[in-house]
Amino acid sequence: MLRPVAVYCLLFTLWTWCEAQSDSGTPVIQLRLAGEKRKHYEGRVEVFYNGEWGTVCDDDFSFSAAQVVCRELGFIDAESWSPSAKYGKGEGRIWLDNVHCSGGEKSLAQCESNGFGVSDCKHSEDVGVVCTQKRIPGFKFIRTQGNGAQGSELDKQQIRATYSQRKRIPITEGFLEVKDGGKWRQICNRDWTEMNSRVICGMYGFPGEKRFNTLLATRRKKNYWGFSVNCTGNEADLSDCKLGHEIELKGNSTCQEGMPVVISCIPGRAFAPSVSTGFRKAYRIEQPLVRLRGGAMIGEGRVEVLKNGEWGTVCDDNWNIRAATVVCRELGFGSAKEALTGARMGQGIGPVHMNEVECSGFEKSLTECYFNRDALGCSHEEDAAVKCNVPAMGFHNRLRLSGGRNPYEGRVEVLAERNGSLVWGTVCSESWGTMEAMVVCKQLGLGFASHAFQETWYWQGDSSADNVVMSGVRCSGTELTLDQCLHHGKHIDCPKGGGRFAAGVSCTQTAPDLVLSSQVVEQTSYLEDRPMYALQCAQEERCLSSSADKADSTSYRRLFRFSSQIHNNGQSDFRPRAGHQSWIWHECHRHFHSMEVFTHYDLLSLNGTKVAEGHKASFCLEDTHCDEGIQKRYECANFGAQGITVGCWDTYRHDIDCQWIDITDVLPGDYIFQVVINPNYEVAESDYTNNIMKCRCRYDGHRIWTYNCHIGENRNTQVLSSSSHLL
Repeated sequence: MLRPVAVYCLLFTLWTWCEAQSDSGTPVIQLRLAGEKRKHYEGRVEVFYNGEWGTVCDDDFSFSAAQVVCRELGFIDAESWSPSAKYGKGEGRIWLDNVHCSGGEKSLAQCESNGFGVSDCKHSEDVGVVCTQKRIPGFKFIRTQGNGAQGSELDKQQIRATYSQRKRIPITEGFLEVKDGGKWRQICNRDWTEMNSRVICGMYGFPGEKRFNTLLATRRKKNYWGFSVNCTGNEADLSDCKLGHEIELKGNSTCQEGMPVVISCIPGRAFAPSVSTGFRKAYRIEQPLVRLRGGAMIGEGRVEVLKNGEWGTVCDDNWNIRAATVVCRELGFGSAKEALTGARMGQGIGPVHMNEVECSGFEKSLTECYFNRDALGCSHEEDAAVKCNVPAMGFHNRLRLSGGRNPYEGRVEVLAERNGSLVWGTVCSESWGTMEAMVVCKQLGLGFASHAFQETWYWQGDSSADNVVMSGVRCSGTELTLDQCLHHGKHIDCPKGGGRFAAGVSCTQTAPDLVLSSQVVEQTSYLEDRPMYALQCAQEERCLSSSADKADSTSYRRLFRFSSQIHNNGQSDFRPRAGHQSWIWHECHRHFHSMEVFTHYDLLSLNGTKVAEGHKASFCLEDTHCDEGIQKRYECANFGAQGITVGCWDTYRHDIDCQWIDITDVLPGDYIFQVVINPNYEVAESDYTNNIMKCRCRYDGHRIWTYNCHIGENRNTQVLSSSSHLL
């Protein structure tokens, strides 16, 4: 991605590749499934090798070879393979022929063949495969520098932008230059169009272009590039544009009757400056129709759309870079870097609202694109996602991690102004938690937070940065930078001081994502009247209402019981924050609590007032059941390791102690039943918005009904917006 900043220029290589080999000597390749297909898990097998995409011949190809291909792509297994270019004829080289695999190879490059590029086949013999829909849990996708595209002559060039120093907004206006023959050359604007500028701005992370300052363009340069560029405007990258005709230049290589190209871009609202602070606080659209969830970095995530007041996902059938770019621009980013398929950003919940999306690339919203409303056959294993180009705002230069064992951990140090100069200092750890750590990790481009530390004596940071320069930090998690979070001003309030009590973080590229099954809650809720003498352990663990403290041992408590089935839809296992040695032993129930509060259960009045509550400690986090093909990893028997594997779920049955709300003192009426998983954000997740479940609840004094359960934001609030009916 092109990453210029206001103070200096960066070179940007559109396409670079060097032939690489692994430590074992096996050539490093990348695979993809391409061609005329409907599903992301099928297609023509293509291999990226030596800087070029090519195909595989069907001679001697077998099911074992198909298995190797599918597993290398992150699928659990293969279903079938097809000869004779079933998915259309490919282009370019035929890299592999007479491929022989045993099925146990980790890469197609490890299988026997004639060798790369040695083939007597034609593209009418290109092989294709169909893989199983299910992904290998935790599979790490590796993207080559080739980006999956055939290059043009322009691909071999380099481009850069020299930016005006007059602008307060970094990276929005400047000259465009290409490197040709070892020299930087400006581009003549004679045949330059707004559509060309639109593409360049998209690559820089800006959603749109605008007219440039003509005074800036009066600065001429003798060396010009001798070609024009022809973009239609819906391209995601300059490499997708056509190289135009050769431009006639004068003897001194100046642009005849023209000026150098100047690019001027419009930043998204989240990156636009405010009058007082220089940058806006984290921007929240009042009623968006499209959002991203589950991404580790700014500008990436699973695509979700709002329809009839309910958020749902987009099926990846026909999902491409053009549709992904519409999403990115709609959200205030630039063009798309990648259009991701196969739930690469985790599986969503709720309905699949859109299928077979087709966009021209000029739509203002994804909801304006053509799509098939019939999502039959689509599951959340096919949820579409995007990675967008984001402006290089230099946020990472104002924050650093110091003293850690690796670049992903350390004491948090920020750059702050003190006495007229910029100095590095620490952050007070009081109130420091997961949300604050999440903002730090995203600001640094390091993904999600795995832990937030309130003591960092074991990390020897920069001694010159020991002084506390930021305190009272409170983040919502939507901020782009730590200084956008609420915090004390120039007056620092940190009683413990810095030093060993300075804030720290550790970051990770993947995170779990817990989701409660609302259907199971609805199907298992009921009332039980239970005597106090049978609730001694539950009372000891504070699972009853306060009136139980004075209750007679022969009295009864009315318990609203239900089961909880909690799925891990993320990309890494959910593990308790505390190590085994820190778990708390409860003698009465004779088990460990790995998390003192794993879920909150609340009964609310219709105006939101809490009338009864319960909680559940994680005395046993384990894999009760898993999706097909996924092995259980966690089992509580014999004090084993606790957690929930990706693709598995943990079930707390309705007949377990504390799996209830004590409603003995509650009057008959209509209520809201609310369940919150991981309520204290004790363990980092990729998405916290789906940790809340709300149901309508009616209690007549004898029976209880639970209905209209839903996950996430309050559906009633969403329905009030007329824009939610645009789909």
